[in-house]
Amino acid sequence: MKTWINKKIMQGRTVRIRSALLLFWLLVLAGCGGAQPPQDAVSTQAGAKGVYSESAAGGDLAGGGQSETMADASDMSLAGGSGEAASHVSDGERALPDPESGLTMEFMDVGQGDSTLILCEGEAMLIDAGDESAGTNVQNELQKLGVEDLKYFVCTHPDADHIGGADVIAYKFPVGALLMPELERDTKAYEQLADSIVERDIKVIHPVVGEAYDLGGGSFTIVGPVEQYDREDPNDWSVCLRFTYGELSFLFCGDAEEKAEEDMLAAGVPLEADVYHVSHHGSSSSTTEAFLQAVEPSYGVVSCGRDNDYGHPHRETREALAARQVQLYRTDELGNIFCYSDGKLLNWESEYGFGGENGAAAEKAAEEDASWTDGAAPEEGSVSEESAASESPGQDYVLNTNTMKIHLPECESVTQMKAKNRQKVHAVLEDLMEEGYVPCKNCMG
Repeated sequence: MKTWINKKIMQGRTVRIRSALLLFWLLVLAGCGGAQPPQDAVSTQAGAKGVYSESAAGGDLAGGGQSETMADASDMSLAGGSGEAASHVSDGERALPDPESGLTMEFMDVGQGDSTLILCEGEAMLIDAGDESAGTNVQNELQKLGVEDLKYFVCTHPDADHIGGADVIAYKFPVGALLMPELERDTKAYEQLADSIVERDIKVIHPVVGEAYDLGGGSFTIVGPVEQYDREDPNDWSVCLRFTYGELSFLFCGDAEEKAEEDMLAAGVPLEADVYHVSHHGSSSSTTEAFLQAVEPSYGVVSCGRDNDYGHPHRETREALAARQVQLYRTDELGNIFCYSDGKLLNWESEYGFGGENGAAAEKAAEEDASWTDGAAPEEGSVSEESAASESPGQDYVLNTNTMKIHLPECESVTQMKAKNRQKVHAVLEDLMEEGYVPCKNCMG
């Protein structure tokens, strides 16, 4: 990479002079217009990819009518306990996460590619940026979440579906350091990224196993690549990292395949993770049994395109994850996938929700997976018990003990609600409201 960049520096000087002159005349002729502010995430554009209006604990894609369903479906906790979401539901609007508090991860739907944003207590890092067509979409997602600069930009390896959009990000955002393997490629995607690196004078790091980096209150450690591999096959060169925040851990391995996984196991690097960003889009050439046993995740996220030509995620990988009761989320089914954490609990949400056509399978699997409830039952004693229904005034309701919403039994949201948060009661509406519950706007007006 250093050799390539040195060549680009000489070319870049001429390009910058020409660009400066061109910019000068453009400003003289047209005036200098201000940059457009990021689109407020509360607004929606029907049918526009990556535009949403869900709250940090729920909402809906198209705006209006389904926000309660999204809210109920989005509450997902890892460690048991109360299961309170990182931020509470607000019907019909999306509250952006507080950039100064907690952890937010967005596994972006960039089609058949990879891109993950990590926000941790005021600092941001990006892992990959999808293919060439995804660069602007990734830029928009970062801007919608208030990202102004990246402390780290990790380009796991120089495949076009991981760095095709990286030149846009490297050019548009100040980057503290760009981490990538020491592997040059004679491709358009690599050349464009190299141009942006030179143009913006970005510090490039070829990370080494064992190096640690801080991000807000979290940190990540490099766990791969352990060795140097065939330079014609970049997958095993993937920069692999383990991110930790509080009591939780997350593993990202790019497209690392069996040989790279074997080397990581042999090196004894820490691999255990609560959330595993499944390597190589769920290909059967990765996520070997031994590797999966070492990671021992509770959740897996696959980044892949709808009806992709590779058949990702492969059946073998899906079955291996299911055998270990790993809850699997896929961008091809759920769109952008969000994970929020305070360092102890994980709360999940997706662009399309976990109910309906896209998310029904995920929600069904979640209810069947014992790891979701961790043996915790809804709190009792706060409202009238169902067993006393026949002796008490009032009527039947279903409560979401996480979002504090009251539903009629026939409400569509009830079918999407997680079992651990669903409580059937026979009570007086005013009594429930005095205890802090709020009627669902969809079924109760």
